[in-house]
Amino acid sequence: MPVEIEAKMAVEDLDSVRARLTELGAKRLGNYLETNIFFDQEDRSLLAADKGLRLRVKHDMDSGEDTHILTFKGPRHPGPLKSREEVELMVEGRAEAVKLLECLGYCQMLSFEKRRESFSIESCEVELDEMPLLGTYVEVEGPSEEAVMHVRQLLGLSDRPLIRAGYVSMLSSYLQERGKPQREIRFS
Repeated sequence: MPVEIEAKMAVEDLDSVRARLTELGAKRLGNYLETNIFFDQEDRSLLAADKGLRLRVKHDMDSGEDTHILTFKGPRHPGPLKSREEVELMVEGRAEAVKLLECLGYCQMLSFEKRRESFSIESCEVELDEMPLLGTYVEVEGPSEEAVMHVRQLLGLSDRPLIRAGYVSMLSSYLQERGKPQREIRFS
């Protein structure tokens, strides 16, 4: 099973990171508005096992095309970076994928939008993310911890604390701390 290896850092300003990527000759891959829908059993057994099941609708802001990706994430591996097994597959459409998951006993737990601009540099992908309620983040994903940490250093982000939590966990905690039972988070 493929393993996702990433470093996530909170940043105040995506413009400076974007400028640094341009300076380094990074290739811009696209600009997207994503809708991420997370599923679990009623008893939250996936969450209890540190696993995740997500349907992502990825809207390309340049072409207007939508891509639908179903993802399973295994438990996090120990270490300084977020690392976990990940299986992804393309599906035809949102409605069909939701219906299939519901037929298998899964229900929608949380849905949120995310603005994401993607770049490629060396052997890594760099994501500039804007999250409603949470702010702005940079994710560096690559084939090894060494490659990820190298690109993190090139971007001048080595002093930023690493965040191992996923956005769904961060949003869930944010909402729970404030007593807000929202299940759908969108940009205003």
